[in-house]
Amino acid sequence: MTASTLYVCTTCRSSTDGATVDPTRAGARLLSAVQGVADDYPVSRIVGVECLSNCSRGCTIAVGAPGKWTYVIGNLDAEQHAPDVLAFARQHSAHETGVTVWRDRPEHIRKNTIARIPPMNLPESS
Repeated sequence: MTASTLYVCTTCRSSTDGATVDPTRAGARLLSAVQGVADDYPVSRIVGVECLSNCSRGCTIAVGAPGKWTYVIGNLDAEQHAPDVLAFARQHSAHETGVTVWRDRPEHIRKNTIARIPPMNLPESS
């Protein structure tokens, strides 16, 4: 089993950014929230990244590992979805190819998957 890495876009904004007293971007707040509950949902690595180029559907995360499919998930809320994000990252990590059973994924993850990207070493089909 190859452990997965959870990438959290720290530059994502939400519709309330700028309207709140907290100047921290929503993506950075999501990273902090994920790190805050990570002990309850252990994953191998949580990495903050500067941009996942999904600005119209931020906050955004990606979950991937060598030899596994990578998932990009958007429309995440820093205050609500940290447990869902970590639960999905654990599911991804536990699955040989990263392709978890759709109905077993947290509901928000199922409904807000932006892309599924094949592993770099995917064999060519004939």
